[in-house]
Amino acid sequence: MSTKSSSKVTPPERPVALIAGPTASGKSAVAVALAQRIEAGGGKAVVINADSAQVYADLAVLSARPTEEEMGGIEHRLFGAWDGAVACSAARWAEVAREEIAQCHEAGAVPILVGGTGMYLKVLLEGIAPIPAIEPEVREVVRAMPVEIAYEALLIEDPERATQLEPGDSQRIARALEVKRSTGVTLGDWQIAKTGGIAEEIALFPLVLLPPREWLYERCDHRFATMLKTGALEEVEALLKRGLDPDLPVMRAIGVPEISALLGEQASTQATVEAGAQATRNYAKRQYTWFRRQTDTEWPRLTTKIESENIDIGDFFAGLLLN
Repeated sequence: MSTKSSSKVTPPERPVALIAGPTASGKSAVAVALAQRIEAGGGKAVVINADSAQVYADLAVLSARPTEEEMGGIEHRLFGAWDGAVACSAARWAEVAREEIAQCHEAGAVPILVGGTGMYLKVLLEGIAPIPAIEPEVREVVRAMPVEIAYEALLIEDPERATQLEPGDSQRIARALEVKRSTGVTLGDWQIAKTGGIAEEIALFPLVLLPPREWLYERCDHRFATMLKTGALEEVEALLKRGLDPDLPVMRAIGVPEISALLGEQASTQATVEAGAQATRNYAKRQYTWFRRQTDTEWPRLTTKIESENIDIGDFFAGLLLN
């Protein structure tokens, strides 16, 4: 990018790049390419993980965590930062990510958020509603209700929220009803009072990757098959030996249940490959839909294939490439 010699362009204050999209869409390659462009211009860049599987130390292979070679000499943070025995919530990740971003800015570096966990990014940017703990008695009563009864109750107690939900969405219906009954305030009103978001404090440079679905799903299939050959079996075997609670996120990550069945001789290798690939595609589909519908319509979208040997995203991040 060229600049006028007669005047100096001032870099943005507290810049944050954000590269989001479904799994296997090429986010990591784009993040590294951007970081290398920034550093080639005399700046400093740090890639910060925003993927709920890549936060776990136990899932290097199954989460497709970038290798040293793929990191391209760029500093990466919050990859493998949590032990699998500790659940990493969106609120906790956002808290730590805020600290990392602040440290980057203090050091004069550009933080580059990269990941496919939309809720992580949403909580970081918008904050989280400070809803008090739900009274156990209320939760027990609400969760015991048949969904149709709970929905009828919600129509009376919080009609605005009820009309936003499908009558069969038992989890969200129960959540809205228990919040109203426990706190006396609707979930919508709590969410208006969100706190902790950094969107107003930073200069955000976002990019959402939404490549052709067929290409994306082919990459999902290839990725899982490759994982089985490059350490995923050993990774899950080591995880199972720890005897962790099966409800922990690390135990429910894509590939862990499928490979567990293979190791337990409950599924063949071929069935495992097919099941793992299908689970990966399903996850990518959900992410694709979320990022297409839930992100700001003004955020730029990149809808072409990402080829690692030919990544040129300078136009999307021109404001960061001022040197």
